[in-house]
This record gives sequence, C-alpha cells and structure tokens, in this order.
Amino acid sequence: MRQTRRHLLAAVAISATFAAWSAQAADPIKIGVSGPFTGGSSSMGVSMRDGVKLAIDEINKNGGVLGRPLEGVYRDEEARNEVGVQVAQELINKEKVVADVGFINTGVALASQRFYQEAEIPVINNVATGTVISTQFAKERSNYIFRTAASDAIQAPMIVDEAVTRRGFKKPAILADSTNYGQLGRADLETALTAKGIKPVATEKFNIGDTDMTSQLLRAKEAGADVILTYGIGPELAQIANGMAKLGWKVPIVGSWTLSMSSFIDTAGPNGDGAVMPQTFIQMGNTPKRAAFIKAYQDAYKIDRMPSPVSAAQGYDSIYLLAAAIKQAGSTDGRKMRAALEDLNEKVDGVVTVYDHPFSKTDHEAISANIPVFGEVRGGKVQPAHADDVAGDKAVRVKSKS
Repeated sequence: MRQTRRHLLAAVAISATFAAWSAQAADPIKIGVSGPFTGGSSSMGVSMRDGVKLAIDEINKNGGVLGRPLEGVYRDEEARNEVGVQVAQELINKEKVVADVGFINTGVALASQRFYQEAEIPVINNVATGTVISTQFAKERSNYIFRTAASDAIQAPMIVDEAVTRRGFKKPAILADSTNYGQLGRADLETALTAKGIKPVATEKFNIGDTDMTSQLLRAKEAGADVILTYGIGPELAQIANGMAKLGWKVPIVGSWTLSMSSFIDTAGPNGDGAVMPQTFIQMGNTPKRAAFIKAYQDAYKIDRMPSPVSAAQGYDSIYLLAAAIKQAGSTDGRKMRAALEDLNEKVDGVVTVYDHPFSKTDHEAISANIPVFGEVRGGKVQPAHADDVAGDKAVRVKSKS
C-alpha cells in the first residue's frame, strides 16, 4: 500500500511537471508592434499593423513558431517622440516582448529604439526610412536594429536620378517638412543633387499641420523651378499639389515614397495625378505571393485599396523574417535572435522580395538600391511609372550581393 502511494505521488508529480512544461511551451511569443494608428501618419501605421496581423494569423494557423503562437502587442505612439519612448519602455518592461516591429516616423525610431538596443531586444524597423536608423548603434559591439524599408540613402539618389537624368529637369526646388524625416531627407537630396553638379533653386520648409503652401510655392516658382522634389509625411504633401493648382502653376512632383499614401492621394484628388515616388511594393498582383497577400488584406479588412501598400507589405514581411530567425535560433533569446537575423539560412518568400541572407553582421538593411521601382499616382491609385520596371523577371527584384 505504501509503495502504491509512493508511485501515485510520483505520477502526480511527473504529470504536474509535464503540465507546467506544456503550459510554458505554449505561452505566446510576444512581439511589440509600434506605430501611429491615429493622426496624420495613421495611413502608414494602420497599414503596417494590419500587414503584421495578417502574417501573425497565417503563422499561427500553421502551428506558430517553436510550437508557440505569436502574439502582437500593439501600441499607438501617435507619431510623437515622447510617446514612442513611453511605449518602448512599456513593451520591454511590462509586456516582456522578445522583439519589436514597426516605427513609421524617423524621429520616433531614433528616440525609442535605443531602449531595445540596451535591452538586447531585436527591432525590425519596417517603415521608417531615415538613413541613420539601422546604423544608430553600429559602433557598438552588437547592433539590434534591422530594417525592411528602403532607406533615404537609396531613395534620395533615385528621386534625383528620376528628375534630373531620366526626365531632364535642371532647376529643382526642394519642399521638405520640419520633422527629422523631412530634414534628413532634404540633406540626402542636396547631397544627391551635388553629385550631379546641380544646386536647388529653392529649398523650402513646412510644418506638420500646415494647410497653405502658397508662400513656399511662390518662392519656388519665382526661382524658376521646373520640378518639385518632396520629403514629407502626412496630408501636408497634398497641400503642395493643391497649392500649385490654386496658383495655376503645374510642374511635376517627384518625391519620397510617402506620396503613395492615401492621405496624399485622397486629399489631392486629381491635383495629385502624375506625382512619382520610389516604391518597394505597388498594389498589383503580378506574382502569386503578391496576389494572395492583396486578396487576404482585402478580405480581412473589407477594403479595396490599401491606405499604404508599402507599409502593409513591409510589415507583413518583417514578421516572416522574425519568425525565421526565432526558428533558426531555437529560442527567443535576444542575442540568439540577432545572430540568426545576421545569418539567416532559410530563404523567406516575401511580398516585397525573396529574402536570401538579407542581413549580415555589418549590413542590417534588407533592401538594396536595385529593389525599389517608381510608382505614379494615376486616377486615385499608384501604378508603375515605367512598365518595363516591373515586366517579366523584373517583377521580383532580389537584394544585390555586391
């Protein structure tokens, strides 16, 4: 009887241990998702968030990662640096996230991601494009900041090449907003113009919330500008197109990828037609992966046109890259995840591209200069500006190995 009782107690103990292990194994893997889900940048933030949700749902339906479901922990940082800092600290210290994806605004990213760096928690920056973002901590022993967006170091030369070399304009004016994003982008544009021996005839600044660009546009017009180069966020970009219409002055707009946002397209209306911008993804189902992604997004959110297709696609892809890293690391330990991201063995078939060793220890940028193409606003949608850029084997461009 005594021996039977001992066996029973041992069985209960083993069962309890197994149950505890099983419960721990099934605990969700928490991933922070930081972005502006309200305000002028919300079309980017919401699209990114919804792309992330799609990827998480798909992965969980297929068993999760390491036998555990992924769980997005979503926080609205309102495109405000101080809120972004608070969100980062909450996600790290309270929610215990193992990684973060997101950051839409360059200023918020630069203010917030240092907390993840200090905590040795990887960040995949999937929308913000400020050139310095991925190298903010490059001089430290280990860098935990990665990116799946096309940096301004890629976009600014593309913009200048499109305007000056491809289209033949010689007197560009720059209109950039006063944020970190706008002013860092302006500097990148000036550098790219200098490389071609050109100086802008006017360089103008505007603030978030400005609704009248008349004075800036008049100075550009009086200086003889034949093209407007833009770097801005939110609906203010539409005021440039609308302001030119009011003045009866029409010159082309060539700017950063944010001209593809719904807040520009919808607010500018027909005045926005012809605006061109670099794009890592245009909402067109020219590959099976892209067609499936677009349909899944439309079905899930009951919407035809994504508010910001680039943000949605890059958000979606960032989760698959992160899942691949966790799987390869066999762990959610930050150091092991970082090391896995820097040497991913598995190809990841993404919406933007096929990621084949997208990162290395010294290169945390998944997008190289050969990947983006130019989109053009036509009839309320972004379409390829140059059909040849997306034809045939150019439909999917992969990162340059050089």
